[in-house]
Amino acid sequence: MTLAALASLAAVLGVLAWSWAQAGPEYDTVAVTRGDVEASVVAVGKLQPRRFVDVGAQVSGQIQHLHVQPGDTVKKGQLLVEIDPSVQKATVDAGRAALSGLRAQLAEQQAQHALTLRQAQRQRALDAGGATRTEDVDIAEAALAQAAARVAHIQAQITQNVATVQADEVRLGYTRIYAPMDGTVVNVEAREGQTLNATYQTPAILRIADLSVMTVWTEVSEAEVRKVRAGMPVYFSTLGGDQRRWQAQVRQVLPAPSGEGKSLDSALAPSSNKVVVYMALFDVDNRDGALMPQMTAQVHFVVAAARDVLVVPLAAVRKDKERLLARIRLPDGRIEERELRAGVRNRISVEVQQGVQAGEQIVIAEKPGRRGLPRFQL
Repeated sequence: MTLAALASLAAVLGVLAWSWAQAGPEYDTVAVTRGDVEASVVAVGKLQPRRFVDVGAQVSGQIQHLHVQPGDTVKKGQLLVEIDPSVQKATVDAGRAALSGLRAQLAEQQAQHALTLRQAQRQRALDAGGATRTEDVDIAEAALAQAAARVAHIQAQITQNVATVQADEVRLGYTRIYAPMDGTVVNVEAREGQTLNATYQTPAILRIADLSVMTVWTEVSEAEVRKVRAGMPVYFSTLGGDQRRWQAQVRQVLPAPSGEGKSLDSALAPSSNKVVVYMALFDVDNRDGALMPQMTAQVHFVVAAARDVLVVPLAAVRKDKERLLARIRLPDGRIEERELRAGVRNRISVEVQQGVQAGEQIVIAEKPGRRGLPRFQL
């Protein structure tokens, strides 16, 4: 190769090296589009019936008949359980017999009182005419007072026994347990033949719940709870993949952290890592029966939302003091930095109210130019 050819090759390589050194960065861009932006607090909740009651036994005894099973629909006043009434019936019978005896004693004492009254009246009449002794008058008056006292004592005993018998009759009535509300039997904890002991506490037999309205008990961390307030919109979905979304509004946020006031069945007790959580409650219509107690709900509390607005990725926006800036690639390839006025934002995207137009290319990433010499053939 001649010296002239070598010189030409060196010149070509120099131009290529200079071009490589001068190559600018490359940019990844996306088009500004219209869409929806939603800022939300995400949490996990448990579904529970809004209204329910635990039905228990107020008397001890063996369950003779259990008339319902889980899943049964019941009406208020419907007979649910019958407990062996033998002990309570015997107590009522004994009380009634004692009451009859007291009433017989009362009749006897009232007759004795009437007799002593007549005797006292005769002694008073004789004393007025000076035909009897003062001592006999005093004896008659004392007998009258004693008879009156005995009548009053027996009347008090009768009143006491009436109250006792009434209480015993009520306890006898407790051997037949009726539904306190309309609803569905969701849980049965006792069986026929089981003996219940209600001496120190009320044994639970079953639970009736109104499943037409469910309440979602949602754990919200202390870092997010200030964003959640009564009346704000909320939606949730359940596990299972059907993608159905239920809409509702927050009813209340409980003022004490979960665990200080025990939540329903302690199902939502605070976890072992001692994270402080608060309970947010909201109700949802369940007349179609799609929701069941203890289901897990993936909950979104909607803090703010914007519909059909200009949306850009959050990664394309940077903050410079109080300004929000983004870079736009113009049609001629130049990069222009602009100040944006942003609205609703979340972890992925942000609403742009001013600064860009739909269809413009916004820079989301910058990559340096290639390193290394370009390939070529002689």
